[in-house]
Amino acid sequence: MLRGPRRRSHWWWLLIALAVLYSANSALSYYVDALWFGSLGYAAVFWSRINLQATLFTVFALATFVALYGAFELLKPRQLDDLVGRALQFNGRPMRLPLDRVLTLIAAGVALLIAVGTATSMASDWTTFALWWHGDSAVVAGEPDPIFGRPLGFYLFTLPAWQLFAGWLFMLALLALGVAVFFAVLVGAVRGWADRNQEPAANRAWHGIAWTLAAMLLVLALRVWLGRYERLFQEGVIFSGVTYTDAHVTLIGQLIICLALIAGAVLLAIGSLVGLRPHTLAVALLPPAACYVIAGLIGWYVSNFIVKPNQLVRERTYIEHNIELTRRAYGLDRIETHPFPADTSVTALQVQDNRATFDNIRLWDWRALQDTLRQIQEIRTYYDFPDIDIDRYSIGGSVRQMMLAAREINLQKLPESSRNWINEKLIYTHGYGVTMNAVNGFTPEGMPVLALANMPIESTLPEIKVTRPEIYFGELTDEDVYVRTRQKEFNYPQGDSNNLTTYEADAGIAVGGLLRRLAIAADRGDITKLPFSDDVTADSRLLMRRNLRERVAALAPFLTLDPDPYIVVGADGRLYWFMDAFTTAQTYPYSREVRLEGDRVNYLRNSVKVVVDAYTGATTLYVFDDTDPLIAAYRSWFPSLFKDARAMPADLRRHVRYPELMLDVQARVYTLYHMTNPDVFYNREDLWNVASEIRSSEQRQQVMEPNFIVMRLPGAAAPEFIEILPFTPSNRNNLIGWIAARSDGEHYGQAVVYDFPKTRLVDGPLQIEARIDQNAQLSGQLSLWNQQGSHVRRGGLIAIPIGTALLYAEPIYLQAERSPMPELRLVVLAVQDKLAFGPTFETALAALLGTGPSMLSANGSASSSPPPATAAPAEAASAAATTVATSAADREAVIRSAAQDLADYQRLTAQGRLAEAGAKLESVKQKLDALQRQQR
Repeated sequence: MLRGPRRRSHWWWLLIALAVLYSANSALSYYVDALWFGSLGYAAVFWSRINLQATLFTVFALATFVALYGAFELLKPRQLDDLVGRALQFNGRPMRLPLDRVLTLIAAGVALLIAVGTATSMASDWTTFALWWHGDSAVVAGEPDPIFGRPLGFYLFTLPAWQLFAGWLFMLALLALGVAVFFAVLVGAVRGWADRNQEPAANRAWHGIAWTLAAMLLVLALRVWLGRYERLFQEGVIFSGVTYTDAHVTLIGQLIICLALIAGAVLLAIGSLVGLRPHTLAVALLPPAACYVIAGLIGWYVSNFIVKPNQLVRERTYIEHNIELTRRAYGLDRIETHPFPADTSVTALQVQDNRATFDNIRLWDWRALQDTLRQIQEIRTYYDFPDIDIDRYSIGGSVRQMMLAAREINLQKLPESSRNWINEKLIYTHGYGVTMNAVNGFTPEGMPVLALANMPIESTLPEIKVTRPEIYFGELTDEDVYVRTRQKEFNYPQGDSNNLTTYEADAGIAVGGLLRRLAIAADRGDITKLPFSDDVTADSRLLMRRNLRERVAALAPFLTLDPDPYIVVGADGRLYWFMDAFTTAQTYPYSREVRLEGDRVNYLRNSVKVVVDAYTGATTLYVFDDTDPLIAAYRSWFPSLFKDARAMPADLRRHVRYPELMLDVQARVYTLYHMTNPDVFYNREDLWNVASEIRSSEQRQQVMEPNFIVMRLPGAAAPEFIEILPFTPSNRNNLIGWIAARSDGEHYGQAVVYDFPKTRLVDGPLQIEARIDQNAQLSGQLSLWNQQGSHVRRGGLIAIPIGTALLYAEPIYLQAERSPMPELRLVVLAVQDKLAFGPTFETALAALLGTGPSMLSANGSASSSPPPATAAPAEAASAAATTVATSAADREAVIRSAAQDLADYQRLTAQGRLAEAGAKLESVKQKLDALQRQQR
């Protein structure tokens, strides 16, 4: 008889132990997080967030538990044990089942679990409530929405919180209704339903159903009422937002359904008070259901017989709303548009006036450069270049576009025998240095000309020095490390030995005494190593969240981060990471949705620039868009987290750029929403696409990526760092326009669209690619390279507006099958009516302009440009071949000479001496023509 209680006590102690363990783990996590935020100077941010989350958790946990347990107590039949039965016979002995007590314990436990789960979920949505509470501090520009007349702040701040609250109420009402139905079924199964008017328990069960159903109808009424606003965000085939049918039928029908639900709830409450009848439930539920069906039928009729036969006329007003508000949501209303003549002649390139642009045309495809750097600059197998970044620097008094790559350490590449806790946590703690090269710099062997390279870092430019090359925070730094330990850290290889270093900054979390060390070890999963390590002292530091995205996401989880951070060499010689951050929303009225990082959003602003010191991990968030109401609300909640853009140091401000993600989204939306006339928009008469290209490494067509270039915009006074992206008409390959995003000085954040003339066709990237493939001489060259253990690798095609024309440039690399190290062998340049190539950009440009060899016209015929001096012997041989051979010996000599020319052609092309190779190929052609004429 004593075993039952003891077992129950054991179960309780087990539950208590699990709860304590869970609480201890959570407490340790919060403790270490508090230390981490404090180490960055953001302790106030941490505690503000914790206070908000704790408040939300407490409020919703208590409210949920009280509501559910209170509903159970109110709905539970009185004297439940007597109702079910007085006793059961077990082995001939009566035994009473304490059903009341058992159900009460179960209800309390279930209510507690649901309360904790619900409170946790609501606390995780703390950003929504933060915006709601601090939305009043944000100045929201813009007119009220055209349907309900609500201000924009209502949709960005208030409505999302109301939707969460309504969902919570619906859950409570549904669970309460379930409890009422459970007790009604229980009573009915025990006593039957026949005498329910005489049975108090049965009446109580029915009244419980009535009251909980009334509450459910009220919550449904609230959700239907909020659902009216959600019509503003719905996606349609032609446009987004409220349609003619919605405005004239659906919204009115939803309001009537809302009123019918309220009336049904009142009817159930009255019926429960004056005497519930079986038909009362049907009378309460029938009107809302009937209204729903009738509204659906009327909406179907209006949509099919009133709107569709005259759709443009009926929907014109609503299309205008969609166009206006979508352009505002993505900042398209700020874009300026200008005509661009797109002249076809090479003189329109205005070479002398646009020398800065020609000097900065990017010929290194970032993928090819990445593969090359991994071969010549990784030095050791455990280093990696995860990305290639493009930026501009002032060199020799002019702006030059440079490509940078951070040499990070990749612990996954360490030999398996070296994969241990000491190596991974104490010794191999950081990457080292960056490489830098001009976007168009090549050695005679087709390798990049590196301005920063090697370990220790060597610089060929006096303007650029790296004084702190260690990279403790980056894109591959996914592991925690302990620095300032007794173990020296690996810095870089140096001959047969290694250069070692010790971390010199005070960043990170101090390991401290025994208790803190144990707490850190338990939280970071080092409980079997850290407490027993003699190398880690009290002065040692823990560097955690070293991955850039993880770091910034922990500080500001409400921001959407650009997936491509880029590294910068500061004027002080330190390395800094730049990352763009965005505010987004899903409740901007009448705006078109786009997919972003797997989520659907209909509002986007690049409001924040994040700068992370690669050595110390110091993270600063600068606000660059004061007009964004979302960032204003977050700043009100976390004033210490953000700084004004003007607080950014001037030398770092020069490296701010228009984010690729922002331009990509804007370009995608602009392809449809550049049409501001509702008639043109409805008919999709001028639908655009972002231009596509053929990626030779993947052998498939794909959308072009934004391209950075230093250029002078039409009408601009000086060259700027510009990001461009071309457009084509829908289902066509010719170009129709291009968008330019500006990054420098007072023009930062401005976007400009240049429209091409619609009276003639301008070749697009796919058409230029086809011209390259169809050129006989160039195609033969590439076919030859694709043999004998090597293959051709074509870089990305770049479209560059220069002067009043459009210049295309494509680098072509030769890569051995056994080596992933491409070498530049050809540069192809093209305008509308001319195509040329050469082993260097200078020779290709000279050929294109008609001042050098190797120029080809648009139809692929050889140009009349004079050949280089080195081709004179080949010309002499070619001239000799035109003499008609009069004997078999002469014919044999000509054949041998042609064979020798062909062998010379293959040798010269393999060496990259294309001008001489072209002369040899022409000589072979002329000799074969001479033999053919002789045979006639």
